[in-house]
Amino acid sequence: MSAASSRGSWPSSRSATASTRSSGYLSIQFLQNNAALNDPGRFQNVAIPGLSQLPILGPVLFDQNIFVYLLFAIVAVSYIGLFRTRWGLRVRAVGEHPLAADTVGIRVLFTRYRNVILGGVVAGIGGAYFTLGAVGRFEPGMTAGRGFIGLAAMIFGGWNPVGAFGAALVFGFADSLQVKLNILQVGIPQEFLGMAPYLVTIAIVAGAGRRVRPPAADGKPYIKD
Repeated sequence: MSAASSRGSWPSSRSATASTRSSGYLSIQFLQNNAALNDPGRFQNVAIPGLSQLPILGPVLFDQNIFVYLLFAIVAVSYIGLFRTRWGLRVRAVGEHPLAADTVGIRVLFTRYRNVILGGVVAGIGGAYFTLGAVGRFEPGMTAGRGFIGLAAMIFGGWNPVGAFGAALVFGFADSLQVKLNILQVGIPQEFLGMAPYLVTIAIVAGAGRRVRPPAADGKPYIKD
């Protein structure tokens, strides 16, 4: 203290001590309820009266959490936006023929970057489903392989939001089936069961990929002259 006083730093030293004690107290109070930290909550399912009682599809589609219902809205809005609005016409134009789109005054690069950001938002919602809707916590590798299946669903769905949704249901069924068979201990090695959804994905994409035409300028950079 005397050294701090002689150097004129006593007020700052006292503030640092008080700050350290306050931080320690807050940390202790925060960590006391460790059960809540180790067992986080998640969004509960909300059953839609009437629809959730439908056979087979009722529990699958209409007894889910908020993320699944948000998915329905995103699919509907995306389809209407892409195929029924002027905005969607511009979006598809920069994917099919960016030079022609640029000629009529569409800002190609701006439109593409905006679409990438919107796609990232939707992908983020999909990732949030795992941690907040399905499992309730984050685990390393919990989304491993899902991006590949999502890309395959888009291709198999004909680059259409509704078609991609239907394809995702097929791939999701294959993924769920391998989990159920593993629980039932059917005698098939777990490694082979884990391969099932990806084998189904590869087989479907290999069969349908040639018949589905992607946007002509997909994956091609556009450099304005």
